[in-house]
Amino acid sequence: MVQKAKILLVDDRPENLLALEAILSALDQTLVRASSGEEALKALLTDDFAVILLDVQMPGMDGFETAAHIKRRERTRDIPIIFLTAINHGPHHTFRGYAAGAVDYISKPFDPWVLRAKVSVFVELYMKNCQLREQAALLRLQLEGAGGGQSPAAAKESAGVLAELSARLAAVEEQAEALSKQLEGENADAAAVATAAHLERKLTGLRRALDALEPGTGNGGPQPE
Repeated sequence: MVQKAKILLVDDRPENLLALEAILSALDQTLVRASSGEEALKALLTDDFAVILLDVQMPGMDGFETAAHIKRRERTRDIPIIFLTAINHGPHHTFRGYAAGAVDYISKPFDPWVLRAKVSVFVELYMKNCQLREQAALLRLQLEGAGGGQSPAAAKESAGVLAELSARLAAVEEQAEALSKQLEGENADAAAVATAAHLERKLTGLRRALDALEPGTGNGGPQPE
């Protein structure tokens, strides 16, 4: 059974959280509420999230400050953040959101379909990343268990698993490339550029990790003796 991804919803107004839950419930993922920046940071200490929807205007710690804390933590720095705001202060305000680490910036009232579509992209990427990491970990255990003295049959099986992982990652890379081309067609706004860059960084890291598992590459650090 595939585990559901967690989506963190951060807003100080209960009615806004309720609206977000209504919009995103169709994704059939786990929605976690946080009514403040402090509450959001607390939730991020123990759980892994696919994406964070973060309100900008909140009393106390606002969205920009909350995002800065998230990006400073090793555990959470790569979680995509989508800023939500009811106020449009112009390009400078939007730029501040991207500078704080957001991958997208949406003004309220937003189109429910558009928001759901944007979130679903990051949920899908998160789920694929989890699957690839699990499969890579299992493969690594197999290689370590072999102690460097794999039989021809075991070596063939390991090579087959690597090929399967590589093929799955290639499929994700192809989807990401298609998404990037689609985003480029939308006037190349800052949100599109930030989203595409985030996807590329994630996939580059996964490809590097997978390549390190290839026998004889020398890219994966010390090998089992």
